[in-house]
Amino acid sequence: MINDEQLLNAATDTLKKCLSTANRHFSVSYPLPEINFRLRGKSAGKAYLQKNEIRLNKRLFSDNYQAFIDEVIPHELAHLVAFQYFGKVKPHGKEWKYIMSEVFGSPARATHQFDVSAVAGKQFTYQCHCSTHLLSIRRHNNVQRGKAEYRCRRCLTPLIYIKE
Repeated sequence: MINDEQLLNAATDTLKKCLSTANRHFSVSYPLPEINFRLRGKSAGKAYLQKNEIRLNKRLFSDNYQAFIDEVIPHELAHLVAFQYFGKVKPHGKEWKYIMSEVFGSPARATHQFDVSAVAGKQFTYQCHCSTHLLSIRRHNNVQRGKAEYRCRRCLTPLIYIKE
């Protein structure tokens, strides 16, 4: 099993390699972003544009090591490079896709397909006209407090909580 220090070293090495590639490609010298494991939940990684920071989900990284090295870290760095080079752009727009495919040589996928059962919190069952949906505890609590209403993307009807 890989320990935290080994994960952080591998992430930092990958980040340095990708940043060097981007700096050469664009003839710039962007600073190395901060990288840490302060991300929880089902997201693999998140780029904080204004802070030049990348947060990774340590559990998902440990469980999907090679995919993080090959795709997740370049994915998040591509967000930072796109912001620094092009300015404010769509998160997975043409600029980001260009950096992923042409600069880093990685697939330009917007989402991961990792098994998140180990990091998924309690989920609540909701129903629309066409299917059932699982909502996170945060979304469930927002519904219960009257702060949010969620709709099915397919049939557009409001989701109704099914008490278990």
